[in-house]
Amino acid sequence: MPRLSPHLIFDGQCEAAFKFYESCLGGKTVMMMTYGSAPGAEQSAPEWRDKILHGTFAVGENRFSGADVPPDRYRKPQGFYLILEVGDSAEADRIFNTMAEKGTVQMPMQETFWALRFGIVIDQFGTPWEINCGKPA
Repeated sequence: MPRLSPHLIFDGQCEAAFKFYESCLGGKTVMMMTYGSAPGAEQSAPEWRDKILHGTFAVGENRFSGADVPPDRYRKPQGFYLILEVGDSAEADRIFNTMAEKGTVQMPMQETFWALRFGIVIDQFGTPWEINCGKPA
């Protein structure tokens, strides 16, 4: 069975983003390789060698990847949201508020007809999130 795994791109802040996600989401960076430590490193611009070529982040059973891309190839994320399903409303609020501190709130955290807590935020690294804590069945 195929598994969907998002790949996020960053404008030189992948390592900082993954550290933020570790503290905010309680996950773990399980792999991180810089351009300078990869095969063909000498072909990378010297100022780019400490940027991330590939990183893998795990939170629970879920994983996503990330990488820094050169400025001429970076595009601001659009057309999608990462949905984070959280089982506890206080934890949903904490995560949302942490992401909102240096991010941009698109929809404040609130109760909806489908959720105890739901909000939309673009974090400080430009990644769009929907934080959802569903209502009991």
